[in-house]
Amino acid sequence: MPAQDWKERLAALAKISKEQSENTETPRFSSASNPKQEHQNPASSPAPVKKGQLCIRFEKRNGKPATIISEFKGSQQELMELARQLKSTLGIGGSAKDDEILLQGDLRDKIAPYLQKLGYSLKGDYKKNGSR
Repeated sequence: MPAQDWKERLAALAKISKEQSENTETPRFSSASNPKQEHQNPASSPAPVKKGQLCIRFEKRNGKPATIISEFKGSQQELMELARQLKSTLGIGGSAKDDEILLQGDLRDKIAPYLQKLGYSLKGDYKKNGSR
């Protein structure tokens, strides 16, 4: 039996792959009730749902700047998830415990718009110059 050239095998594989992709139906997880809903851009969705009020303040702890987000109303899991989102979005360190998120550095001016976009209302000194 003569050995096939690798190019012929690659072409045959590409042909099979192309046929399978053409025969593929709609995605498995599409919404049957509203097919237009899956194509909407989440950024263009209506205003976010109000999630509650958070207090943002700046402190120096052990001589290092820290931004504190307190008065969180929700489960410990939700607090941890919000802290993870903030830390990964801003590329910083921090922790979450006792209904409060501690972030390393003075990031009040960056955190405030992000939290407002998520639907939280804010109070406290979330602008560096102290004005509201």
